[in-house]
Amino acid sequence: MKLIDFYSKMIDFDVFSIKNIVLLLVFTLINWFLEIKKWKILAQRVMEISLIEATRQSLSSLTFSLITPNRIGEYGAKALYFKKEKRKQVLLLNFVGNFYQLLITLLLGIIGVVYLIAYFSFSFITIQKSILILLVAIIFSTVLFFLQKKFQFLNRWIKKIIEAIRFKNNTSILFLSLLRYLVFSHQFYFLLMIYDVDISYLNAMSGIVSMYLIASCIPIISLFDFVVKGSVALLVFSLFNVDILSVLSITTIMWIFNFAFPATLGSYFVLQFKPVEE
Repeated sequence: MKLIDFYSKMIDFDVFSIKNIVLLLVFTLINWFLEIKKWKILAQRVMEISLIEATRQSLSSLTFSLITPNRIGEYGAKALYFKKEKRKQVLLLNFVGNFYQLLITLLLGIIGVVYLIAYFSFSFITIQKSILILLVAIIFSTVLFFLQKKFQFLNRWIKKIIEAIRFKNNTSILFLSLLRYLVFSHQFYFLLMIYDVDISYLNAMSGIVSMYLIASCIPIISLFDFVVKGSVALLVFSLFNVDILSVLSITTIMWIFNFAFPATLGSYFVLQFKPVEE
């Protein structure tokens, strides 16, 4: 497929109209405002920061993370904005924020997958396979249990993570994570409507949450995030006979608005970065 095919598809559906661009930007701004607000609440356990400072840290860490698998570079980038003795705590707090976002992705994604299985009555889900999956999960959990008993350093980290997750504002973080998820998933749905995809709201949302669940399980450099999500989206939305070009165009636009655009803004903060005085 050539780039001109994507461009022609966008022109055909008037994706570049002022109204559509403005609405897509509104989705993106709300999405990132919620992420920044979430980090501001988390960071206040270490030190009070302004919304502007939280914006600087969030966007610059996004820019750093684009060339690392699963945005792992975000952890180190945010820690650099704090004094050395506080960096371990900052790493934990960033983990908490990502944990709640992943938790929402898993919960809603599982609901979406179950809906798709019921909707299409997939025959490959058997009782035997379900039992096998359960046994694998039990074995995996048992191995982790004995590992954390054997390695004390792992045991200490687990305790610190649990302690961080239990802090008093966890309800706010969970709620903001849910709101953020609803915003970018409905941005995807909005693009499906722009491309005039013939699909019901329930089917579309089940496909979207299933796509995010599957994509979250695949380690990938964030710079190529749209490649993975595009591939997964093709797999999921092929069930509803959605046009290939439309799916690939939508995932590319989502990446541009939610990763490329904020990362470009973040590059300014990266250039302005000054090491924290110890």
